[in-house]
Amino acid sequence: MPLFGELKDLKRNDMIYRIHFLEFVCGQLVIHTLTRTLTSCDTLVRSSPDHEMKEDIHQYTGEDIVVEYDVNRCIHARECVRGLPDVFDPDKRPWIEPDNAAVEELMSVIMQCPTGALQFERTDTDYEEPVPEQNTVSVVPDGPLYLAGDVEITSPDETVLIRDTRVALCRCGASSNKPLCDNSHEAVEFEASGTISDGHTSHSPSERDGTLRVTPLPDGPLRVEGRFEMQGHDGGAKRCGDGATLCRCGGSNDKPSCDGTHEEIGFSSGEASE
Repeated sequence: MPLFGELKDLKRNDMIYRIHFLEFVCGQLVIHTLTRTLTSCDTLVRSSPDHEMKEDIHQYTGEDIVVEYDVNRCIHARECVRGLPDVFDPDKRPWIEPDNAAVEELMSVIMQCPTGALQFERTDTDYEEPVPEQNTVSVVPDGPLYLAGDVEITSPDETVLIRDTRVALCRCGASSNKPLCDNSHEAVEFEASGTISDGHTSHSPSERDGTLRVTPLPDGPLRVEGRFEMQGHDGGAKRCGDGATLCRCGGSNDKPSCDGTHEEIGFSSGEASE
């Protein structure tokens, strides 16, 4: 049962409520944290049972910073291990030691985590991770879609599931934590290029892109609304001003775009129809 809860400030005048659970694992005390967002109107934003995504958040406390690690969002991109091996060492316990690096350096590396599995909270200042002015969707070869920017994942009934600056979305169709990637693309040997077929030279817009809303449609594609840049592994890029519909069944012949193949192959996303 819950041990205790806490209410804290979150980005854009929202509030966050965390419920902490204790568990003994191999003789060590482990804290599991479930996080839910409260709007400025004090209404709790919950994922409905049909769209609930798994969370398993562990906290690692340093002198001036708390690092949060969501096991279920990690797909082992290893940006953290390469960036700060003295802090992030999977062979040690605890595997994250925040005080083994300067706080600014640690924050910089955490913000390189493409899935959002790593987050931070400063305890000495009010500093928060900045929201990028431009939204990007990066196509990973044989892997997921990396979204960066002012990202909002919603259900078809407009329930907010995730607000973040970094998210990895499944495009192989096999994830058990849809719409998030859980590395199942490796198990099913998913093959898809990371190129943008009609790639154009990347450029920086003169204004902020605003919110990028992504809605996973039941048994269908990802509906993306808002301005963003699609970036390919080959360096190609395409500016999308009116949104897009992206494949998440793994079968499209026009990846990363949807071509309707999900209907032909009977793709099931595991969500209830609205």
